Amino acid sequence: MPTDSQGAILQLTAAGVTVLIDATDGQLPAIIHWGPALPALTAGEADTLADASIPVNGSGTLDLPPRPGLLPGQHSGWTGRPGLRGSFDGTGWSPRFRTHSLTLNGAPVEGFTSSGAGLLQVTALEDAGRLRLDLTLELLPSGLLRSRAQLTNLCETTYSLEDFALSFPIPAEASELLDFAGSHNSERIPQRGTLRTGTHLRENRKGRTGADSAYILHAGTPGFGFGNGEVWAVHTAWSGNHQHYAERVFTGEQLLGAGELLLPGEIRLSRDENYASPWIYASYGTGLDEVARRFHTHVRSRTPQVSAQRPVTLNVWEAVYFGHDENKLIDLAQRAAALGVERYVLDDGWFGSRRDDTSGLGDWVVSPDVWPTGLHPLVDSVHALGMQFGLWFEPEMVNPDSDVARAHPEWIMAARAEWPVESRNQQVLNLGIPEAYEHVKKQILAILAEYPIDYIKWDHNRDLIEAGNQLEAGRPGVHAQTLAFYALLEEIRSVHPGLEIESCSSGGARADLGVLEHTDRVWVSDNNDPHDRQNMLCWTTQLLPPEYMGSHIASGRSHTTGRQHDLAFRAGTAIFGHLGVEWDLAMATAEEISALRRWIAFYKQERGLLLTGDVVRMDGPDSNVLVHGVVSRDRSRAIFAVAALDSLYPDPAGRLKLRGLDADAAYRVEPVFPGTTPSGLLPPGWWGQPTVGGKAIEPISLRRTAQDDVIFPGAKFPGSVLARVGVASPRVHPDQVVLYRITKVRALPAVRG
Repeated sequence: MPTDSQGAILQLTAAGVTVLIDATDGQLPAIIHWGPALPALTAGEADTLADASIPVNGSGTLDLPPRPGLLPGQHSGWTGRPGLRGSFDGTGWSPRFRTHSLTLNGAPVEGFTSSGAGLLQVTALEDAGRLRLDLTLELLPSGLLRSRAQLTNLCETTYSLEDFALSFPIPAEASELLDFAGSHNSERIPQRGTLRTGTHLRENRKGRTGADSAYILHAGTPGFGFGNGEVWAVHTAWSGNHQHYAERVFTGEQLLGAGELLLPGEIRLSRDENYASPWIYASYGTGLDEVARRFHTHVRSRTPQVSAQRPVTLNVWEAVYFGHDENKLIDLAQRAAALGVERYVLDDGWFGSRRDDTSGLGDWVVSPDVWPTGLHPLVDSVHALGMQFGLWFEPEMVNPDSDVARAHPEWIMAARAEWPVESRNQQVLNLGIPEAYEHVKKQILAILAEYPIDYIKWDHNRDLIEAGNQLEAGRPGVHAQTLAFYALLEEIRSVHPGLEIESCSSGGARADLGVLEHTDRVWVSDNNDPHDRQNMLCWTTQLLPPEYMGSHIASGRSHTTGRQHDLAFRAGTAIFGHLGVEWDLAMATAEEISALRRWIAFYKQERGLLLTGDVVRMDGPDSNVLVHGVVSRDRSRAIFAVAALDSLYPDPAGRLKLRGLDADAAYRVEPVFPGTTPSGLLPPGWWGQPTVGGKAIEPISLRRTAQDDVIFPGAKFPGSVLARVGVASPRVHPDQVVLYRITKVRALPAVRG
């Protein structure tokens, strides 16, 4: 057996964040500090700080205060949630690990080390020598912290793993929690509460991220907002069952933890078998925007990178549903291309017997009933029009009324002889069965080989209920299903490296950093109603950068809510994401087509900013007025939106304040109306004299037109004034949006004291 490492104290600092790690005396690493950057410490100062972080004994407490590490264990006296739960048939349930090797960026480390961003790897053995633990802790250049672990069984007795979660300490002042709830068509609903003694636990057993998942669990100083307060957050990068928790024990220690949620008997390790956890990401910042920006920076650094020139997309679902007609679909493609659309996506209904949602799902063969000569006429027409072609799949699901389900009923995930309760007339195909996996892969690759397809919309329209493997007496299979899903994506992309894939899951129910390692876009919601989308886009950007969020302009009356909205509000909402259209364009009026063309042109002109800038969301006194935007990295340009929702109160709205600009520069602020002016617009005086078609008009006589731009000259303001003082807002009706283009015009002279 190797000898114990002498241990080390490590100070890692990047992008304004320091992580100070105590890995001395053979113990598993414990984080002394995770938060704002500290000055470079000496070895003596680091040792002293490590000692100074140990609390004194309280009344009725242990003689040696517990020291919760990344994987807290009871052997240290920790009485909160253990990081590892499992046993060798009831023994070895409280393992004590000793560190045997420590490396930083691949090199052994001893004593005190100070570094920038870095990767710490730890190998530890259980004191009985039956388990090996490999821990990874990495501070990324973005200041984002992440960790994962692997557990290996070294003995002949089977080890049953019940729970495995990693944790990060947070200070006592982080006493307010924020995570998310939601449902289909209403994803990412924020909810707040107080962290009290005990555990705030969010568990997800749906086999996918879930529309109601915690998404990200935040803890912060009371009243934290987008731009204020210290905030710590964790996220599980895993698309299957998962957990997030915040815990406060009676002695005052506080932790944020996360990990995969394992079903009973799901992970049983024989000799030399191992379990690898997903990455757990942890972000610290001043305000929610800085926390989000660290996630965005990391996602934007992935390979391959997503281009800021994301193609404007037309998805045909709300235009035709299952009514596939070659002539109508080609006509829709022609109308879309004339508007400047760059990608065309054929949705559900092109395969097997799939004429509605009750039949054919899982049979990935082009239907001769609807497409007697195949998809070639449509695909060729789309490409001839200069657009990319995309196709919808739902590879993990089947209708019971399908060829594959009839041929292989044993491939359906089930915990017993009877199949689980249906959802959306669907059951789940078990990709953990190699033959089922190969069947699905072969059918998808055959379609991709026959047709030049640029893009896949990959759907997943039901939760995994009683997701067992029939070939293994119904043993749980969610973990294997999730790994198989990831592997299938990677195999397909290895054959078609230029293929883009969208993660859709009855809307936004599979949105996490795990799926984003394999896909290029997330469908935020099946609900395209801009009133609801304003908040969903706002909170989805807490994790995802705008260029990864599918954001579409739908028809005037929402297919989901039935509400009617102006095109200006629908488009002004949708441009803050990867823009698309979901609308039967043959039903649009000439005026709507003209306005839509101008919105698409505006988006193309500005997407380099909209899809690369820093997201800024303003805190305000009125939840009915949402102010958000993107600011270029060099602070030279910005586009902000002010969305008025629900109510006219306050009337007029309060002053507009804008954060994120250079306080020492002057900016021109101009309202912009790519299509029509908002309903009920009464502009403030600082907007200046409006013109239409180059001719001055009186503000009171503004008409909402799609033929000519309404142009206001705007005014110049210092960045500090926009942030601290603000400017008057216009009056508009509810469910309207006003856009502002902001451009730096000069640096300001130094202020004289």
